[in-house]
Amino acid sequence: MRLEFLIIDPQNDFSDTPGAALPVPGASTDAVRLAALLERLGERIAAIHVTLDTHQLVDISHPVFWCDGAGQPPPPFTQIDVAAVENGLWRARQPQYQQRVLDYVRALRDNGRYILTIWPPHCLVGTWGHNVIPVVAAALRHWEEQGFKRVNYVIKGHNPWTEHYSALQADVPDPADPGTQLNLDLLETLKQADLVALSGQALSHCVANTVHDIAAHVGPEQLHKLVLIEDTTSPVAGFEALAGEFMATMKQRGMRTARAADFLR
Repeated sequence: MRLEFLIIDPQNDFSDTPGAALPVPGASTDAVRLAALLERLGERIAAIHVTLDTHQLVDISHPVFWCDGAGQPPPPFTQIDVAAVENGLWRARQPQYQQRVLDYVRALRDNGRYILTIWPPHCLVGTWGHNVIPVVAAALRHWEEQGFKRVNYVIKGHNPWTEHYSALQADVPDPADPGTQLNLDLLETLKQADLVALSGQALSHCVANTVHDIAAHVGPEQLHKLVLIEDTTSPVAGFEALAGEFMATMKQRGMRTARAADFLR
């Protein structure tokens, strides 16, 4: 049996520790359970894929990108829909980008994605917040040493013009940037696995979008091989309902769940 792990954004800025830019309640204990699972399964794991949310300050989902009529930026967790941009409630801080941001929020609406959410600047390149949570990083390094293998690190989110929750593709792929388009290499690798253990942060956003995209491209007959390790992932505070909806939908479609202590015992 070929067992692979797909770990979504296990980064410091999503931990619920002091200094985290976007703490997810429960993420630190999730990380401890995940690390213990990786250590227990060890050489039984054929491959590990780890996505890294990767941003710079200037990003369409950060406050600095936007302003109101008085020139003030939106506070974190503001949601900007099409009407808010069309009516001038929020506009691009740089006027030459106004049409592009309007096109973007319209594309989100038309694609059935999330309304644009303004997040605290997080997972900035070169900062502590971008790094993998230490207990998980140590487990990943031990796995590499044990098996003389390399973790497959997948960068997502660096394009400033689109959100990139899913590990497979951006919310609105940029035709000029292959990094925002469907990651066929990752998708084909997952198709070859017999079992894919899913973990990471956050359940309500990046984990949910990744699994939805995997399901859309592997076909219903392969969904049974996806196993969400449910006590190694948590939702963003205030978005618990989205996480619950995702879990219910994907279980109905064939995704399985397990607790870390019980998985492959």
